[in-house]
Amino acid sequence: MNIHLTKSQIGLDGVPAAETVLSHVDGERGQLIIAGEHVGTFAAKSSFEGVTARLWNGASKSTLSEANVRASLGAARERAFARLPDLLPATSGMNIVDGFRAAVAGLRAENGLEHEATIVGAFPVIAGALVRRTKGLDPLTPDPNASHAADTLRMLRGAAPEPRKVAALDAYFVTVCDHGMNASTFTTRVVASTQADLFAAVTAGYCALTGPLHGGAPEPVLEMLDAIGSSERIKPWVDAALARGERLMGFGHRVYRVRDPRADVLKAAIERLSTEGAGLPFAGEVEAYIRAALRKKNPDRPLETNVEFFTAILLDALAIPRQAFTPIFAVARSAGWTAHAREQQRTGRLIRPSSSYVGAMPKE
Repeated sequence: MNIHLTKSQIGLDGVPAAETVLSHVDGERGQLIIAGEHVGTFAAKSSFEGVTARLWNGASKSTLSEANVRASLGAARERAFARLPDLLPATSGMNIVDGFRAAVAGLRAENGLEHEATIVGAFPVIAGALVRRTKGLDPLTPDPNASHAADTLRMLRGAAPEPRKVAALDAYFVTVCDHGMNASTFTTRVVASTQADLFAAVTAGYCALTGPLHGGAPEPVLEMLDAIGSSERIKPWVDAALARGERLMGFGHRVYRVRDPRADVLKAAIERLSTEGAGLPFAGEVEAYIRAALRKKNPDRPLETNVEFFTAILLDALAIPRQAFTPIFAVARSAGWTAHAREQQRTGRLIRPSSSYVGAMPKE
């Protein structure tokens, strides 16, 4: 007998795949809890190293401090830089997103060293090298004493960043470091459940992130803002796009039924960064009109602003190339991926869901 599943069941909506202490998404209330803290609370009081320590401790029952993680990531960035001559040849002729995938796939375990730090430390080094290559420049040597956010910006841009810009990127890293059982984290846990190593699991996670339905939305947000262009064009452009049935980038989410809590955290980070050159006033006008238009079109379930909308504005304000948005997302999410992979290996079992066969049956 064939059993026909609903669209929600086929997409595994609401189906628990693991027990975790790492993060929880409440789509009805619009809440994201990371290691026992609301995301806004974490972003206000902790650095990326601090939230990474909490994630790794939860996954492995370790007792790392923020200082421990900062030191281990600084050393890991140095080691990753030394390995660039081995990693970069495989990326020849590729764009930044694909080159990052190829280089990440080339990472290997280092004897006696924590794999989590090796992975998370390598990501900004690889991203910085690929961005600078597009400008005909050599990669910059990491500074092991700098914070992860500060060193990431310096390796991308070639100059010591201003503290306010470091704070903005650090807030972004904390805000998007983990997000429940999203597609890339689920992919990471599936691979980790086979007892493949963390490098294989995280590479798979990054591959999932590159899909436009998961991590590929920030760049199109800027393309949308560019296409609108000015305040007087907001209403006619948005109305025409909705009439054509087009998706408005940066709005709506598979899980959240209300506003994505990360959107407000990033909006506040942009405001602290400064509205000068950040495009926030115009983007705010666009956001306000789109939200009103979506409420009018879908009064029963309007689509609210999601994290990608303000991610695009923040990363653009930091002069990070649009082509690097997905790898920079991965720099942050690698903390969550490594924690989930380790937790899955420690507490989980092989993830092996079933399927509902709807094809032809044998005649006999």
